[in-house]
Amino acid sequence: MKPHSFVSRGQSLLIALMLAAPVAQAQDPAAPDAQDAPASRSSATQSSATQTASEAPNTLQQVLARFQADSREAEARDDARLATLVDDRQKLDAAVADAEKRLSAAQAKREELEQRQREQRQTLADLSQQRGGDAADIEAVSQVIKQQAGELRDALGDSWLTLGGAAQLPPRLDDRGLVDIATLDRLRGDLAALIAESARGVSFEAPVAAADGDVQVRPVVRLGDSVAFSQGDLLARDTDAKLPLEVFPHTPGDVRAALRDFQAGRGERFFFDPTDGEVLQAIAQQPSLWQRFQQGGYVGYVIVGLGAIGLLVALAQYFYLLRVSSRMQRQLRDPERLRDDNPLGRVLGRFGALGPSHAPEALEARLDEALLAEQPRLERGQPIVKLIAAVAPLLGLLGTVTGMIITFQSITVFGTGDPQLMAGGISQALVTTVLGLITAVPLLFVNTALSSRSRRLVGLLEGRASAVLAEHLEAAGQDQESHRGVHA
Repeated sequence: MKPHSFVSRGQSLLIALMLAAPVAQAQDPAAPDAQDAPASRSSATQSSATQTASEAPNTLQQVLARFQADSREAEARDDARLATLVDDRQKLDAAVADAEKRLSAAQAKREELEQRQREQRQTLADLSQQRGGDAADIEAVSQVIKQQAGELRDALGDSWLTLGGAAQLPPRLDDRGLVDIATLDRLRGDLAALIAESARGVSFEAPVAAADGDVQVRPVVRLGDSVAFSQGDLLARDTDAKLPLEVFPHTPGDVRAALRDFQAGRGERFFFDPTDGEVLQAIAQQPSLWQRFQQGGYVGYVIVGLGAIGLLVALAQYFYLLRVSSRMQRQLRDPERLRDDNPLGRVLGRFGALGPSHAPEALEARLDEALLAEQPRLERGQPIVKLIAAVAPLLGLLGTVTGMIITFQSITVFGTGDPQLMAGGISQALVTTVLGLITAVPLLFVNTALSSRSRRLVGLLEGRASAVLAEHLEAAGQDQESHRGVHA
């Protein structure tokens, strides 16, 4: 620092104090006039400064006095230092050189610090960019975890894994924010529990709704995620409606027996649906025999009614022929005692009642008459059975035609978009055809059996009657020969 700078600063301070003194005097009315007594003001100020050096300033004048005193002391020290430096030129040069050296060092330090600042800024920019990239990656991973957790929860909504065990479905994660470590740990635990439950079979008790709606607590067996059953009934689950377990609408008989034995510990077989319920749904929708019969409509009812009538007629005639056959066999074993409860006894009885005076042609005619009188009884009902067997396929064809008409009417009104609307007509067509064939085929066999048995009985009856006629004619011929011998 140059000497004249200290002088200038001391002069500036004095000028400032001189300018500040009138202001302070104007603020204090009791202060003496600055123009009238400058010397006294200086002396008063000096004395005041000395008096209040050890006391705390409490007025502006005292503060000004202290400031002036300090300024004079600093000016005195600067003057003394300036004088020292002016007197010692070598020391002044050394101080200047030292100052320039420190200035150079400070400039080098500043450049170094500026370089470090630029490097730190570049590092900060790189870290900011890296943090942005890492944050994007973490957010992408977080979104994938949220999506997978939601899809897994939806997929396992109807699963059996959460039934009767400690496993729970993974939580549905919030779309906002990132997935924290605690959530990931919980998600991992839920997935591990579900995987463990998929390989377990558990037995427990739970409310089960029967087909009639009655809910009772029943023992339930769950095997992994495959199947759950109770007392032979397959169970269904509706998690959306939050209803208790319900018995499946239709469980096949063999499946029911196997599941009941497995639950009781008597069997090792069990059934499950690998299609995740689609096969069971198809089985449940499969119509029963009565429902199939109803699908045939009025034509189906007529076919079944005619078939029942034909079957009853055939059965009645068959049992009649059996009874007639039995009685004819008994009559054959006892030909001397003619009975009226069988055709053979009645024919022989009528033949015996004619007497020996009739001509052979008349006897033969009477015998044929008696046989013809018995034949309708033996062939009774066969025309009806034969007629129904012939009409039933035609009625089935009629049902097919009416069913197809219904189908085409549905197509005309509703189009082909919904196959269920066409299913009614197609079902009627097929069911009536099946009913017609089912009715006709057995009745044809029954009619053949009845015809065969009746022909056999008629043949037996004709044969025995012809034999009796032949014996009667031979006996009559021998009597005539004996009468001629006596007269000769």
